[in-house]
Amino acid sequence: MAASDSTAPNGDSSNIGADDGSPSLVVAAQYLKDLSFENPRAPQSFGEAGQPQIAVDVNVNARALENSLYEVELSVSANARRGADVLFVVESTYAGAFQIRNVPEEQLEPIMLVECPRLLFPFLRQVIADATRNGNFPPLMLEPIDFFAVYQQRLMQQQAQPDAETASA
Repeated sequence: MAASDSTAPNGDSSNIGADDGSPSLVVAAQYLKDLSFENPRAPQSFGEAGQPQIAVDVNVNARALENSLYEVELSVSANARRGADVLFVVESTYAGAFQIRNVPEEQLEPIMLVECPRLLFPFLRQVIADATRNGNFPPLMLEPIDFFAVYQQRLMQQQAQPDAETASA
């Protein structure tokens, strides 16, 4: 399957989105949907010593829009604590509109939940790093995420869930 951005290598964008029958994934748009940064103890928290504990939560949502166009949202929520004190909370959602064509139905979900977030992640990572740096903290550089492993784990949990429900009945 071909993945592409919005312009052809020669700069001609007139052929992007043309349907020649081969599988394709085109980034139609990408955008910041939401950004929140809280620095509740500033400026007292800046002079404190010690390494904070950082918790990160990542979520992916996808939905069909129209005519083989899909929106994928990659959300991150991270907070840093030193003991019981919250140093910062950053939450952001970065999204993309993807045109996905000529892909078998059974491959559509993995593309939206693995390949699309993989393309969005570097941009969201930069947004999070900039927000924490602008809050007077060292940039929070999120570790790369294996979206395929996360997808497989989710599938295994979904398959195990009906078995658990059957066993308890």
